[in-house]
Amino acid sequence: MVEALDNLIQPLYTMPLESAALWVLAENTLIFIAALVIGHFAVKIFKAHAITDLPPPPITAIEIILAISCVLFNSLITWVGVVLWRVGIIQLRPADSIIGVFVDCVVLFLAMDFAMYVFHRVAHHPLLYPIIHDTHHRFDNPRPLTLFVLNPFETLGFGALWLVVISVYHATFVGMIVYLTLNVAFGLIGHLGVEPFPRRWLELPVIRYISTSTFHAEHHQDRHHNYGFYTVIWDRLFGTLSPDYIDEFQSAAHRNVIRP
Repeated sequence: MVEALDNLIQPLYTMPLESAALWVLAENTLIFIAALVIGHFAVKIFKAHAITDLPPPPITAIEIILAISCVLFNSLITWVGVVLWRVGIIQLRPADSIIGVFVDCVVLFLAMDFAMYVFHRVAHHPLLYPIIHDTHHRFDNPRPLTLFVLNPFETLGFGALWLVVISVYHATFVGMIVYLTLNVAFGLIGHLGVEPFPRRWLELPVIRYISTSTFHAEHHQDRHHNYGFYTVIWDRLFGTLSPDYIDEFQSAAHRNVIRP
């Protein structure tokens, strides 16, 4: 099974780069559509656990334009990754064991979580914030589409971090796919605007360090806290975790607000 997944990527190594560009554009478009569809149903299922009392305002043209640009720039990043792989800068290890794939997932998960935390805090610097990150914060009541509503500089910045990490760390293709799936899942959870996790989430060992929808929604409301993505580890370590996080999470997980 693992070897079969490894073989899926081989055509990208030999096909013309123009064809590879179309292939990665189709891939990123499908990810975009799947995320919105899954996010829509998640919001419906957990609508009783809305994080804020008011629903997001109607979708605007600028949100749609920014989301489309995000898909295009994500496709560009993926295509550059294919080129770097073909010239040997990015190297993939054979997926010869489940343990190796698991180690890759853990390393990529934690390395990217830390790198994105640092990038996120840098993006909030007064000199860079208007250029890189202010666009995303204009939408302070998140919904699934908000995951893709980014300034192109921010999209390229996160993409560059990913390319650097996988250039330094030679992962398996399967490990990368599992990580990228988790990346989309966590991004989507952070922008649902509803809390899908149970109230006891923050009482469970290890699990309590995994971020929640409330965690990132708080950041949209308060840009001085909660810079992490997959975990709350770095915010706890560097003192940027919102002091209201536990109360806000328990309130959202327990509340019974039904949005229209």
